[in-house]
Amino acid sequence: MSLLRVACVVGPTASGKSDVAELVALTLDGEIVSVDSMQVYRGMDIGTAKIPLSQRRVPLHMVDVVNLGDSYSVAQFQKDARLCVEDVARCNHVPILCGGTGLYLDAIIDELKFPVGEVEGGRRRSYEDLAQEIGAESLHALLESRDPESARLIHAHNVRRVIRALELCDEGKSYAQRNEGLKRHLPHYEACIWALTLPREDLYARIDSRVDAMFAAGLVEEVRSLDSQGIRESVTASQAIGYKEVLGLLDGTYDEEEAIRLVKRNTRRYAKRQLSWIRRDGRARELDVSAIGLEGAARTIAKEWIGG
Repeated sequence: MSLLRVACVVGPTASGKSDVAELVALTLDGEIVSVDSMQVYRGMDIGTAKIPLSQRRVPLHMVDVVNLGDSYSVAQFQKDARLCVEDVARCNHVPILCGGTGLYLDAIIDELKFPVGEVEGGRRRSYEDLAQEIGAESLHALLESRDPESARLIHAHNVRRVIRALELCDEGKSYAQRNEGLKRHLPHYEACIWALTLPREDLYARIDSRVDAMFAAGLVEEVRSLDSQGIRESVTASQAIGYKEVLGLLDGTYDEEEAIRLVKRNTRRYAKRQLSWIRRDGRARELDVSAIGLEGAARTIAKEWIGG
């Protein structure tokens, strides 16, 4: 039995993924499934560069699916996103996965099984409370003291994964050893992957421009509104780039100029990690959009998809 074929448009933040995926969808009669760990949350619009509903030219799935206070794991994302992919294919449209969260893409296209964990258990809540009390870096330091090998694999700001690794420590298990099993690519779908790239200086200029535009569009007001709705109680959402720094601004930790600088710096660092994931994965065909433009990238993807 042949596997369902899906197109995937990936790349670092601000590389133009959403625009290219939309152009590809218009050409191929496709629908887009977002592969973004933050766009799933309702209300997190400006800081996640979510395309406004009124501006979408093709259907966009896996956006605005949960509230800030909801527990939402990568395992649940996998289940929901695959349902979207199969619904799109059932309608004889091309499923186009678009986003920059590497684990979430792998969760859809590869045969990955995730530990169930104690999503609502007291132990998890105690670690979430501890994260709020001592901060992400100190929580990561706790993991490093207990399981240095696993700590090396997890970024300090990925609080959810740090907590899961600590839970595994409590069970006498190791996240690092579990992660070895995630490195094997056993396909769930036949994935054709294209990665948008730019020279570093061009990418960083686009990131800086995007961050300036987000603040001009009302990011501070968006975060202030979400703060009143309890964003700080969501370990994942409160640590998202853009939201975390603006919360610091609202707390008076620094001024807006410093908040903007921090968002730009942290976004550039995130983009570097995204590129590292793409190249370490090794399955994507890279397209330099500084050379061929976004429309050229979309034409190339559509042509290769049809030819494939």
